[in-house]
Amino acid sequence: MATILIDKLLSACVKQNASDIHLTVGQPPVFRLHGRMRKLETKVLEPDDTVALMKSISPDRCQRELQEQGTADFGFAFGDQARFRVSIFKQRGNIAMVLRQIPNDKLTPEQLGLTDAIIQCVMRPRGLFLVTGPTGSGKSTTLASLINYLNETVDHHIITIEDPIEFYHDHKKSTINQREIGVDTPSFSDAIRRALRQDPDVILVGEMRDLETIEAAITAAETGHVVFGTLHTNSAQGTINRIIDAFPGNLQDQIRTQLSTSIIGVLAQTLLPRIGGGRVAAYETLLVTPAIANLIRENKTFRINSAIQTGAKFGMQLMDDALFDLWKREICIVEEVLTRAHRPDDLAKRIVAAQQGLEAPKTGLEEE
Repeated sequence: MATILIDKLLSACVKQNASDIHLTVGQPPVFRLHGRMRKLETKVLEPDDTVALMKSISPDRCQRELQEQGTADFGFAFGDQARFRVSIFKQRGNIAMVLRQIPNDKLTPEQLGLTDAIIQCVMRPRGLFLVTGPTGSGKSTTLASLINYLNETVDHHIITIEDPIEFYHDHKKSTINQREIGVDTPSFSDAIRRALRQDPDVILVGEMRDLETIEAAITAAETGHVVFGTLHTNSAQGTINRIIDAFPGNLQDQIRTQLSTSIIGVLAQTLLPRIGGGRVAAYETLLVTPAIANLIRENKTFRINSAIQTGAKFGMQLMDDALFDLWKREICIVEEVLTRAHRPDDLAKRIVAAQQGLEAPKTGLEEE
């Protein structure tokens, strides 16, 4: 019975293009559709229901991990329709689950709105490129698109390190090996260090969770590899600061120097509901120039926003400028862009000025 129910839920999720399924005791299953939570018109889940649903899709190792640690994550394929990233956890003594849909079809960089400047950046022979944003902002989709682009265009050896593996990649022009934490390797940092002995051109680090992983990723980028990584930061400037602040004070000058010579770009993103249905990403883009590298090295990251603003000719863009563009092109409503703005008051003034046919200064030039 549980297998039949989970199959129906997964089929409906794929058909309706829901991003997530939430299963918890005391309410019906819930879909997240275009960013909104929607309860299904079906029976309320009982404790036995969520246990049965969990057991119907969870590997034995994850069930053991759930009992020992109270939570477990894994990925699984729903036939040839989609993959799902699953998080199971205990709450109030019962089992709950969240299933994130990962479509089998990988979107192209063009479909995601990624610019040629970003593509040129990730095609460089070495360096650290970070995709950042809150949970559910589409970071995994963006990384899968970039990895697939490299896979189709260059003859590289690509190693991905993920927890769990989300998008499966076939060998195309490149050779791709995908390693899953807890299955193929014990940790991100260990996998990065060992990857350096496996003749990689590109290393993808699914999550840079701790100092050890961040340090290993920077070292890999310094030693002649392209390294992709993610952080849960909302801006390019905040990303640089987060990395530096992860290290003890006595090491921060050294890390600033290392980071200034290794990082090549930051793409901070957020997802917004699109007028007419679906969602669209807004991107803040930092492409590291010699001038920006100097700001990092000299502990002047508070000037990065100004450097992004003046670096528009190189393909850089602040988040609030991207949000303004989505509003101006009538892709998103004003309320949605303002809730995601870094400087909502400034952006609101700019929008009002545009509505009145006036020119308003762009946001973000202030030094923080």
